[in-house]
Amino acid sequence: SITMASEAVAVLLLVFLSGSTFGIKLEGNGYTDVLIAINPVVPENPLLIERIKEMMSNASSVLFTATEDKFYFEEITILVPPNWSQGGYGRTKTETYEKAKIIINEENRAYGDQPYTLQYGQCGSESRYIHLTTKFILDDELIKLYGPRDKVLVHEWAHLRWGVYDEFDDGQPFYKGAHSDIQATRCSLELDGKIVNRINHTNCTHIDPNNKIYTQDCVFLADSEQWENTASLMSYPSLHKVTRFCSNKTHNSEAPNAQNRMCDNRDVMDVIFTSSVDAKANVQPLKGPHPVPRFTVMQRGQRVVCLVLDVSGSMRGSRILQQQQAASLFLTTIVEDHSYVGIVTFTKDAKTLKPLTVIHGEESRTQLVRYLPSEANGGTDICKGLKKGFEELRKDNGNTMGDEIILLTDGESELNCASEVKESGAIVNTIALGPSANKELKMLSEISGGKYFYASENLDQTELVNVFASLTTTNGDLTHQTILLDSSGMKGKGILNGTVSVDHTIGNKTTFLVLHESQSPEDIEIKSPSGQIYDFIDFQHSSISKMHSLVIQGTAETGEWTYTIKNTLSDQYITITITSCAVSDAIPPVTVKAHMSQQSIDGSKPMLVYAEVNQKGVPVILADVMATLKSDSGDQYQLQLLDNGAGADAFRNDGIYSRYFTTSKNGRYNLKVKVQRKNKSKNNGQVRLKRHSVAPYVPGYVIKGKSLIVMNPPKPPVSEDDLQADVGSFTRTAIGESFSVSLPPGVPPPNFPPNKITDLNAEIEEDKVMLTWTAPGEDMDQGTADSYEIRVSMDLEALRGSFSGAHLMNTSDIRPLEAGSTEEYSFLSSYIINAEPETVMFFAVRSCDKDSLMSDMSNVAKATKIVPFVPTTTTPTISQYPSPNLKRSSGSNVVAVVVSVIGTAAVIIAVLVVTRMRLNRPGNTPNFTETQVSTSFL
Repeated sequence: SITMASEAVAVLLLVFLSGSTFGIKLEGNGYTDVLIAINPVVPENPLLIERIKEMMSNASSVLFTATEDKFYFEEITILVPPNWSQGGYGRTKTETYEKAKIIINEENRAYGDQPYTLQYGQCGSESRYIHLTTKFILDDELIKLYGPRDKVLVHEWAHLRWGVYDEFDDGQPFYKGAHSDIQATRCSLELDGKIVNRINHTNCTHIDPNNKIYTQDCVFLADSEQWENTASLMSYPSLHKVTRFCSNKTHNSEAPNAQNRMCDNRDVMDVIFTSSVDAKANVQPLKGPHPVPRFTVMQRGQRVVCLVLDVSGSMRGSRILQQQQAASLFLTTIVEDHSYVGIVTFTKDAKTLKPLTVIHGEESRTQLVRYLPSEANGGTDICKGLKKGFEELRKDNGNTMGDEIILLTDGESELNCASEVKESGAIVNTIALGPSANKELKMLSEISGGKYFYASENLDQTELVNVFASLTTTNGDLTHQTILLDSSGMKGKGILNGTVSVDHTIGNKTTFLVLHESQSPEDIEIKSPSGQIYDFIDFQHSSISKMHSLVIQGTAETGEWTYTIKNTLSDQYITITITSCAVSDAIPPVTVKAHMSQQSIDGSKPMLVYAEVNQKGVPVILADVMATLKSDSGDQYQLQLLDNGAGADAFRNDGIYSRYFTTSKNGRYNLKVKVQRKNKSKNNGQVRLKRHSVAPYVPGYVIKGKSLIVMNPPKPPVSEDDLQADVGSFTRTAIGESFSVSLPPGVPPPNFPPNKITDLNAEIEEDKVMLTWTAPGEDMDQGTADSYEIRVSMDLEALRGSFSGAHLMNTSDIRPLEAGSTEEYSFLSSYIINAEPETVMFFAVRSCDKDSLMSDMSNVAKATKIVPFVPTTTTPTISQYPSPNLKRSSGSNVVAVVVSVIGTAAVIIAVLVVTRMRLNRPGNTPNFTETQVSTSFL
């Protein structure tokens, strides 16, 4: 009808005006909805609020100048903890701690007080959040170490909003330039300074004989006085005259920094205005000064939530039982103490089954469970249910701002209440049960800042239970949040068994929940690590909701727990769900967050699956991470997520696991990620860990025409132990929001090329080249590519500008391996042999699939042809001569002797060594399957 069509247009307009997701918005030239959240561990301090305001106000001016009068901060909300009581704080609407893009917290043991941004997306992608400590904001002594707070904030904002990367590099502070001169890693090269010895502050003379650059004893100190408007804030935000980002005129494309590696050697301004989330805004410079930011200080109260449950006729049978069981888990285990919960049901009309009730113990939870509906009949009116839910939420304080609705439905009905949802200020989480549920439910969540989930009606998949288990809320204190460890199920007669690891960070309120469809299973046995048996009689049973639950008293034992459920008499589904809480307030638990790079896609590009695994910001590495994605048509995909710094994964060993999802089938999809780690302790230095993008530490500076050097205290060292969580074996399960794939009608499914190689590394030893990279796939990082194209040039810009015009290396004998495998190639080339010593060379690779689709050009790997070290000042000893150049790969039986010196006659043997390492999955020994050696005498 015309009325329904106009309502649909209004709904779409609301979605457009509110943005596809809640978060930072650019309105004109100003950023709004910038949310800063303070962690509950931070003591109440009015000065902290004032310093935050001061920092953001000054940063707005820095941002305005750096972006050539285009961007500034317009509206900023500061969310204070619920335990603060001294200020007259406003009440939140949809703002929550987990939505904040700037976090104020205590120091992180992996970073100390150094500001950092949790950044792991592709170049130009928004990052997760900025982390600042209270000491950084309050202690002026840290300004000496990191620079003015406003400029540091803009440095981190560039990571957060625009997905650009650091232009310094502590791991490679120096490099050989194109003209064989040694440069400090920085942008731009116009930044003046001096390279000195860290100890005595004299001119540095320590040169590494292997790479001919300065050793770690040397440090670059920038001159405190630079030219006006020098770049770049991504390199030296601490300097007074540094007020700009690098542009195409000032960018140092040679520097071995993250910006060049991740962004194809592009300058920061190019990424901001052509590739970032703000690129399409086409913002013009603002005429005149920018407005002063407006601040709002708000506080979130106790959780107030109303379950709005569908009891229409289509919910009869297994669906109403599923709803009852999943909601029971939420009420008994998930919803936090001191929350207020109400229950509303709807058909063509709606009614309140239970008014808002405060959770203050097991009895109040049990009472709420008794009111859950178990019968279904009638039609469906979703908006009637929502309006009744809002009515119930108003009963605590007269309004719905900041309150929450959990809406579950399996049917379609007219959605003419989007305006009311938007204006309510309440968060609406929607759950679509089964394939017929209204597809516009997602829109209700989007305009209210809620979450959207799809769950199939397959009873053995635990999907609906998992969704309700994920509906936690947090103020930043994870020690009181219920954590989903594992869930599994089976259909039919048989025995369901498995194991779950309880690590030392959890163990309180550990619960085993067994659900069945009709008849109780014959036996249930839970066995602790020490051998204690919990059997059928230890479980509490509900015949109405067909549930058996066991809560381990006290703290559950650390180690492997096993479960066995015997169901041999009844052909039904059986599932088990295990949850737990932190072992104490003092030990933060290991947590997992799962999400997609986008919530909807038209098939034109692949999506990325992410899982963050950490313990209070400290990464957990070497875990087995498996993602399961299932569509509303029943298609199921399993992807092993990797933390290998290749393909979809930006950085190796940062606790972020990822993979491309390349399906082209339309539908709604849910996401489940299971994380396990078995008997793996810390890596004891065997694995180099990655820290996220940080504000550069200032070692010192040069003043008075470079004649006076002022050094800061050495940066406190961070050990590998601090950079990784030591939790032993553990199990976690995380549920991400659902997403949709919608290919345009008549458009054929996309065919994706191999993913771009991002970890190409090159080394030249005398005349031998060693190239290593991670193999791409046939379709992004899935399958196996068909061939490689490797090219080399002595001109970086020429290689970047015309890959096909560079010197082609012979790769006819190379057969790519499965995606994720390590490719290692060692070979001689006349192009290399004829090059002069000290020549800098640049390498790049492209891969091709069987349909002749080419990947993007890889990162450019730089290598220098080094003159072999020959001692001349003393009588040689055995130890002074370089050892024979032997290359042995771990697990391989192949040794390539490249240069052999016999007496005075030098015999140069040209050796082509192709070492192939299969995908090294966590816990597996690399499997070398092919070696090619060809030898010729020159």
